[in-house]
Amino acid sequence: MKKYLLFFLIIISLVISGCATAPLYQKDIESRLTVLYTNDHHGHFWENSNGEGGFAAQKTLVDRVRKEVKSAGGHVLLLSAGDINTGMPESDLLDAEPDFKAMSAIGYDAMALGNHEFDNPLDVLVKQKQWATFPFLSANTVKKSTGKPLFDVFKIWDFDGLKVAVIGFTTADTPELVSAGNVETLEFKDPVEVAKSTVPKLRKKAAVVIALAHMGYYENAQYGSNAPGVVTLARSVAGIDVIVGGHSHNKIAEPVIENGTLIVQAEDDGKYVGRLDLTFKNGVVSIQSNRLIPVNLKKKIKKDGQDVRVFIEEEIQADPEMLALLTPFFEQGQSELTKVIGSTTGEFIGERKIVRSQETNLGNLIARTQRLKVGADVAIMNSGGIRTSIAKGDITYKGVLEVQPFSNSICLVTLTGKELKQYVEIAANKTPGSGAYAQFDNANVVMKGESLESLSVGGSPVDDAKKYRLAINSFIAAGGDGYMKVTGLPTFVDSGFIDADILKEYIQKNSPLNPNDFAPTGDVIRK
Repeated sequence: MKKYLLFFLIIISLVISGCATAPLYQKDIESRLTVLYTNDHHGHFWENSNGEGGFAAQKTLVDRVRKEVKSAGGHVLLLSAGDINTGMPESDLLDAEPDFKAMSAIGYDAMALGNHEFDNPLDVLVKQKQWATFPFLSANTVKKSTGKPLFDVFKIWDFDGLKVAVIGFTTADTPELVSAGNVETLEFKDPVEVAKSTVPKLRKKAAVVIALAHMGYYENAQYGSNAPGVVTLARSVAGIDVIVGGHSHNKIAEPVIENGTLIVQAEDDGKYVGRLDLTFKNGVVSIQSNRLIPVNLKKKIKKDGQDVRVFIEEEIQADPEMLALLTPFFEQGQSELTKVIGSTTGEFIGERKIVRSQETNLGNLIARTQRLKVGADVAIMNSGGIRTSIAKGDITYKGVLEVQPFSNSICLVTLTGKELKQYVEIAANKTPGSGAYAQFDNANVVMKGESLESLSVGGSPVDDAKKYRLAINSFIAAGGDGYMKVTGLPTFVDSGFIDADILKEYIQKNSPLNPNDFAPTGDVIRK
């Protein structure tokens, strides 16, 4: 009996040992892997007004690449680095249902959770997960109650004996970028620290490790007031072969190599599908090519003295089945969205690169409408809540929702002059280029270095002992973007008025708007 038991234990030991040392690839066999990647989609399931982008054309493109790669004996992974939500009214009004269903029909293999996946309450995200046929990945997003991941940490594919792992990461400052109530049950751990403990374990399971990192690309790891990005991740953690980035919307035309890790990113809004062709042999990953494929992007040229738009590359035809899927979603609510609500005699500037770095007429307009709506003395608007410009001419409700898609309510908090100075000093020190950058209304701020030298409201110096009413949105009121949290103060009131509705109402009552009436006046003077 003992002899049989010993024999049985030896067999079990051999089986376990064999499983532990299962090969991660086939020796001396060259494998081909093509990674198709997108990021920061932001609700652009439909082509834009110039016929650019959209999932119908993207499906045609992806199907074509899959067929080509398969015929050459290779394999394809289609990945998204997150931020599917927030940006286009047709999508926002439907909780991005058309986007997730389209991605499923195209055959996305995995997606990282972006910070904008938490713009809505968690039950909306759970519903979106049910629409998706692919995993939502984030190794550092965990439930406070259990310490377990909200969704999946990673997924592994076996491509003819080649094990490929994809792991997800979400920017650590997500709680500062979304409404606090949406993430109060979650913890966003430091992705770098999580990667340090997770990637070595993953390397024992897969020959190739790809990180879907919604963390931002900041050249030379200069991330400023943002959370550390993918360059920091690559420099800090060995063993990641490829990082597909998102969050910062950069267009990385040529892969960046940091600490032996390839970093790629495909700008935003579905303008491009990135294609990274790799080979793998005997433990070595080699890049064959990488390019960003434009999805029907166009450029302006002169023709017969007129500006016309032409395709940058060949036109990609829309997939008929995808069009059939998406058309009802696009048509739904169009009658409401396309109603003209007012007009402007010139452009209001909300372009990301400008509004996050300087005072603009659109920043002034939004801050003023919010101040007037709640009867405040001064207003502060975080520029990350302004998503696009308003063009000269008619303004539609859709246009307003594109400018302010987050449905933040406007809040009023009463502060002493001394407290207001503290708040304004924090706001005025927000880093140019970040979404936290402040737009002011009815205030004049003088800064000496990082210290507030003087503050006037309505043209009068602020008195430390007097009380002042400050208008801010619910996002920064709850401490978003690193602002002082004021929601717990006894003088705090949430008006319940939604930012886009306030802007819509002001436009309806005051059209045509003259941009010169809101021109920058130098709200902040720096010495």
